[in-house]
Amino acid sequence: MKSTPSERVEQPALQRTLSNRHIQLMAMGGAIGLFVYFVMRAMGELLLSNLNFKTFADFAGAYLGPRAAFFLGWSYWLSWSVAVVGDAVVVGGFFQYWFPDVPAWIPAIGMLMTLFALNVLTVRLFGEVEFWFAIIKIIAVVTLIGVSMVMIASSFVSPSGVTASLNHLLDKQAAFPNGLFGFFAGFQMAIFSFAGTELIGTAAAETRSPEKTLPKAINSIPLRIILFYVLALACIIAVTSWQQVSPNKSPFVELFLVAGFPAAAGIVNFVVLTSAASSANSGVFSSSRMLFGLASHDNAPGIFRRLSGNSVPLLSLAFTTLLMLVGVLLLFIVPEVMTAFTIVSTVSAILVIFTWSTILASYIAYRKSRPDLHAQSTYKMPGGVPMAWFSLAFLGFVLCLLALRPDTRIALLVMPGWFIWLAIAYQLTHSRKLKSAAGSANQYS
Repeated sequence: MKSTPSERVEQPALQRTLSNRHIQLMAMGGAIGLFVYFVMRAMGELLLSNLNFKTFADFAGAYLGPRAAFFLGWSYWLSWSVAVVGDAVVVGGFFQYWFPDVPAWIPAIGMLMTLFALNVLTVRLFGEVEFWFAIIKIIAVVTLIGVSMVMIASSFVSPSGVTASLNHLLDKQAAFPNGLFGFFAGFQMAIFSFAGTELIGTAAAETRSPEKTLPKAINSIPLRIILFYVLALACIIAVTSWQQVSPNKSPFVELFLVAGFPAAAGIVNFVVLTSAASSANSGVFSSSRMLFGLASHDNAPGIFRRLSGNSVPLLSLAFTTLLMLVGVLLLFIVPEVMTAFTIVSTVSAILVIFTWSTILASYIAYRKSRPDLHAQSTYKMPGGVPMAWFSLAFLGFVLCLLALRPDTRIALLVMPGWFIWLAIAYQLTHSRKLKSAAGSANQYS
């Protein structure tokens, strides 16, 4: 999963502002995560219903048609590409924690080039990098929770006079400091934070024993949500209180500064930096593979099918990384970085909602057309079709919430242009395929 917004440091020229509406939403991350869990369970049942399905684009094409697979493949490619741009910008901000005079675009570009180099070498190296990133993050979060519990148990008093206490979680002003409107307005950041959860399932589906690894991977999602979102954020709020959480600083780093451990705060800053880099690494890997997959099905230029000697889709990787580099530079060029970043994260959130909705729609179509496969399934989605419809309604509700604020409304208004372009591109691609097929038929007739 992606790191939460709370894990990201804010810097003067490169802020990823955490206003009260974002802080509230992070506390609701667990509830949103439960809907994500049902989406993943639907995906799990679909992947195991036919072991020839390796990604959600495969079963979307089988149950919703080639147009859906085309839309999903390209939208998922764009969602990861956009998300990596955001993560690169955030990494630049983290780097300024130690070197405030260094322009943030330098470490942002440096990270992208490093990830490109790592992905060029070998697929196995990608897995190794992700493994160690995950280990670092787990150790850091567990340490944070442990330190917080000691501070709560000892009624630690911060320099600002706040006593660590679980009572802060029950503060009447904590849930809705900006009212219900302000609460709903932050859903975009939470959806953005959960982007990439589907990789847990698709990666497990490509292992030697998907029947065992896929359920295990998906069933671990609630525990991940509780540990990395709910419990960690509850500890932060219990120590610092809602009112003391700064919108300009990472609360993870601030907690150790409050505890009087500046060295530990620097270490935590490194951890959240690696967390953002890990998310970007997943994005670089996934988007390049998605472009390769699109080309393999003749839904993208054939040049992107080429593999290097290490079986890496080098041209897909290079093209995607180049677009990411351009996106990062554009973000730093525009006068209002935060406005641009909000638009970028909202675009990613919309595409994530589209991806998850397509998974749920595929599940509903699968249940209708293949009841026999559902009856044989040993890993059925809890709640079945009614839960799938309920989850779709929830995602539709979140999409409507993006119209509440001007900064998220902009992306909501421009995104239909992407789907209009996809519709045109699909028709052109489909016509080319038909002509190619007709030419082949005439050749052998």
